[in-house]
Amino acid sequence: MTALLDLKSSVLRQVQRSQSLRSRREPPTPTPGSPLTHSPDPLPRRISEESAEFFERMNAVLQKQENMLRAAQAECQRGACTVPPPQEHVDQAFIADRISRTELDLLYEEAVYTVVNRVGVHSAEHVKSDEELFTYMLKVFDMGEEEHDIILQKVQEANRASFSLRVSVLKAKSLMAKDANGYSDPYCMLGILVGQSPREVEEKKERKFSFRKRKEKLEKRSSTKEVLPARCIHVTEVKPETLNPVWDEHFVFEIDDAHNDLLHLDIWDHDDDVSVAEACKKLNEVSGLRGMGRYFKQIAKSMRADGSASSGSEDNADDFLGCINIPLNEIPVVGYDTWFKLEPRSSASKVQGECHLMLKLFTNQRDTTLSKKDSNVSIHKKLLSQIVEYEHANVKKEPYNWNGQVGPPGWTVLTHHAVQTDLSPLQQAIIRWQCYSSHHRTQRVCYSLLLRLLRTIDADWDPPAVRGDLERQLSDSFRLYTEHCLCLMKNMRQVFPCTSAAAITRYELMLRGIGYMQNMRAFKTVCPLRNELHLDITTAVKKGATEWYESLIARYKPEDGTLEEQLKKLVQVVDAVVADIQRAQKIYNKLFYSAVKVDFFSISYRQLEKQLNSFDLQVADDVNVAMERVCGTLEQESSKLTQTMGETIFELFMSLKILKGFREFLPLKDAKMLALTVFHNWFKSSIHKWLQIIHDRSCDRIRKAVETDQLEPVQEAKHSSSAVEVATCFSQVREIWLQLAWPDSAGAFIFVTRLTDNFCSEAVCYSEMITRKIERNQLGRDNKSFTVQLCIALNNTEHVRVFLGRLPQDLDWQGVERAMEESCGAEGKDQVYKALNGQLFNMDLDLQREAKRLITLLTDKMLPELRRYIQHISLSPDSINNDDAVSPLMKYLQDTMSILTENLVKENLTRALQSMWELLLRMILDAVTENRGVQVEFYNRFQYTVEAALQFFHAKGEGLSLEDMKSGDYKVLDEELRLNKCSSFELIEQYYLEKISHQKTLKHTRFGRISVKCYYDAPEQRLTVEILHAADIIALDANGLSDPFVIVELCPHHLFPMAKSQRTQVKLKTLHPVFDELFYFHVSPEQYRHRFACLTFTVMDYDWLSTNDFAGEAMAPLSDFCWPGRPNASPAGKSVQPVILHLSRSKPSEKPIMRMLEARIGDREAQEFVRRLKEIEKSMEEE
Repeated sequence: MTALLDLKSSVLRQVQRSQSLRSRREPPTPTPGSPLTHSPDPLPRRISEESAEFFERMNAVLQKQENMLRAAQAECQRGACTVPPPQEHVDQAFIADRISRTELDLLYEEAVYTVVNRVGVHSAEHVKSDEELFTYMLKVFDMGEEEHDIILQKVQEANRASFSLRVSVLKAKSLMAKDANGYSDPYCMLGILVGQSPREVEEKKERKFSFRKRKEKLEKRSSTKEVLPARCIHVTEVKPETLNPVWDEHFVFEIDDAHNDLLHLDIWDHDDDVSVAEACKKLNEVSGLRGMGRYFKQIAKSMRADGSASSGSEDNADDFLGCINIPLNEIPVVGYDTWFKLEPRSSASKVQGECHLMLKLFTNQRDTTLSKKDSNVSIHKKLLSQIVEYEHANVKKEPYNWNGQVGPPGWTVLTHHAVQTDLSPLQQAIIRWQCYSSHHRTQRVCYSLLLRLLRTIDADWDPPAVRGDLERQLSDSFRLYTEHCLCLMKNMRQVFPCTSAAAITRYELMLRGIGYMQNMRAFKTVCPLRNELHLDITTAVKKGATEWYESLIARYKPEDGTLEEQLKKLVQVVDAVVADIQRAQKIYNKLFYSAVKVDFFSISYRQLEKQLNSFDLQVADDVNVAMERVCGTLEQESSKLTQTMGETIFELFMSLKILKGFREFLPLKDAKMLALTVFHNWFKSSIHKWLQIIHDRSCDRIRKAVETDQLEPVQEAKHSSSAVEVATCFSQVREIWLQLAWPDSAGAFIFVTRLTDNFCSEAVCYSEMITRKIERNQLGRDNKSFTVQLCIALNNTEHVRVFLGRLPQDLDWQGVERAMEESCGAEGKDQVYKALNGQLFNMDLDLQREAKRLITLLTDKMLPELRRYIQHISLSPDSINNDDAVSPLMKYLQDTMSILTENLVKENLTRALQSMWELLLRMILDAVTENRGVQVEFYNRFQYTVEAALQFFHAKGEGLSLEDMKSGDYKVLDEELRLNKCSSFELIEQYYLEKISHQKTLKHTRFGRISVKCYYDAPEQRLTVEILHAADIIALDANGLSDPFVIVELCPHHLFPMAKSQRTQVKLKTLHPVFDELFYFHVSPEQYRHRFACLTFTVMDYDWLSTNDFAGEAMAPLSDFCWPGRPNASPAGKSVQPVILHLSRSKPSEKPIMRMLEARIGDREAQEFVRRLKEIEKSMEEE
């Protein structure tokens, strides 16, 4: 920790504070050093290779977390591994002292004595031969033959061991019912029969023994003056009214001859008040054979010859239920624990059922040196330790995985010694645990063995049986093993690495063992104060994490070297911490939680928050210090961030982000306290520089992609390799941003704006470069190949445009908007929306502009051919039908359409067809306007051409929509053709229709207005026009006034050939003249029914010395006054309100109709009409 804190004193204060971002970035001006320079000489190949390598390295950094996860999963799915796990080194304080040679000799004597005094039936796994056992013991104790002979002779001269038999009468089942109630009242009577001669053995085969024959045995055995020992016969309690009695009573018999004596047991049904049971209980009061005779006499009275009850006075005698005879030499070494079938006394007896007995022979006196000064438990423990050490030393395959099994000779010696010294199963289990756990601290054994031993202790646990030294020794063994395991937990990264399957298996078993231990009844009894083992485990884990991190810092030494080297070492440190946390979460935590209910991951990760005893805040402090030094250094170097430094900073950021990401597995209360929560602030300045580096590398990559692009479609697509490369580049940059996952809303807005700006400028730059490449490639290429390449270039631009259209989703603009709304309100949200969408909108306009440039290149190539085919239509004689005249053009369009359809995507095809349609319309319009005044057939043919082209581009709904095509130039051309096909009178009528329509749209004009009243007398067919006054007439004289008068006439003249124009009086020097004059016109119904029939009011300024000046005009259709049903078309029309008409002064020559009429030179009506309008226009120009 202190080593990394020294970083604060030497370097950095880095990266500039966020460049100002423009809402729209123009393509940078090419400079010799810019990646976007377009010069004849390409940039050095090295730069492009560096860009490719740059993105490869970035991709590797982005995949770091995925690779780490994959590695962790591989460790979790580890298979069988034969590589031994690392050594489990522990402190020497845990290692017990070795036994001395003198003690070893005494222990060997004990072992020899055990072998010499063996009793019982050997099991299959035991060794019967003394020689084989002695040979084994010589190896175990490293004893010579001569020393063995001396010790053997000493044992043979010593007193033989004295044996006792422990009998446990547990229960019986399925006994015969002797009472009237269908039950019996059973009890057992048992004793030891002395050894028998061979003749007696033969007699025994003919009849069974009964205690009534006991007298004869006693007479043969001892003097009549001896007192009969109490050990001879014992009796159990009577269990009333049952056929399945449970006694669970225990007896001990001293054995004179363990090889020949026999255990006899009778089961009786108790019937009277004074019976065999009571007599047996008074056996201790019987002295000599006379008393014993009376005892057996009482038994004899209770028996019948056939074992059934007799009549008369003997009705209350006990009934015989069965017996068992067990020779002691048939008892196994480890004793009996089984059911024995009841036997009859003779062939006439009827018995049934079984009795459950436990039998065990043991020594009550041993003539060895150790047995006189040490406890049996201690001796057996030393003997087991010696054998275990020998057996383990001879294990060749995976000694660390030894299951504790000893060979048959060793097992034989240990079994006989345990039996002879009367060690209970619980004592043996405790001894085995003490021995193996102690041995494990120096030589590893399988943890499943230790767990099995703990379970054995727990299963046999009996607190009263464990007192004194044994209790203290068990407590010490638990304590030492616990401390040993805690030491291993502290060093778990070295002792139980995840890379070793065997080590992890061992670790899991160890944790299960320590977890099982703390819940054992034995542990809670002998270690009552150690009831918080999980706290000890937590402490060990914390201490281990601290020591591991300190070793990590010592290994990498991030304070040494240049700044860049320091950052790289810091990346290694953080990656190592990430890998460790990942193992904690994926592997170790499961082991700890399932075994000891300790959250290993949370404990390890929380260490990142501790300053003194852990490693996480140290990581936070170390990185923070390093980034401060980076910032300082960059400021000293004029804010220049090298690419290598930028890559290192980015990798460090990603590593810290991965580390921070593990907090989602922490409890919420812990996650809120993380020092890494705001780690992104350390990188805020450098990220701006980093984005600039990415932009530069992207530009270089795009330039190289355009240079190497052959403009050939990629596989099934219709775009080329450069579009794929640009989209890939954008995807990688987008992924870089997504992996950054900047949490600060304000910072995210700035960075997203910057990224969007970069994307947009790079896309526009790409489209410009691809357009220039097409422009350079058009020279020397045939039309078709150039068209194909141009289509591919169009598709490239569209491919990039569509890709960037997903930026709002890819960069999560909505998320940024929500974050800004939460922090800055609705204003912040609007700012994000306007800034980001403004950039995207401008980029889209620029890309469409470039697409239009490319389409213009396409249509420019088509101009000569289209011009030739339209000229062909224009010059075709009338004798050729329309289809023949138009077919060359349609074939050319069909051929061009085939190429475009095959090579353009749908969006670009639509754009190209629209441009072709608009170009064709303009060219036809030019042809028509150049040929005004020709015959109608000329216009009919072009009308046919337009309709044929319309259907061609519509393609029955598969092409352009009719609505889109019938707008703009189409309307102009259609109107041009329609008017050119009209006669001069029809054009004049159309002129007045347009004037009438225009008049209706006028509301207020600067030329003033005139007030009139018109009404029609239908019977007289007379139209009365009353001109009342005018207002706001424009000043046309030098004095700022005018001398206005009004000319009123019926138009058009060819409809009213007899009507003469009329005029009002001149009103001098006024702009608001009042006329109040009446005028009469003859108008027939045939005349006023035409929509174009109208009254024309022309206001003129009277000049004495020159022609009158035009002040304005207004139109009033006759249909407003003359049609039946109108208020003006009745006698009451005089009382109607006057009509106010606004004046206008438009130039007639601006209208297409004027140009068409003017072109008809031979038409007198047309020329006369044009002449009059030109006079008015001329007066307007003179003003």
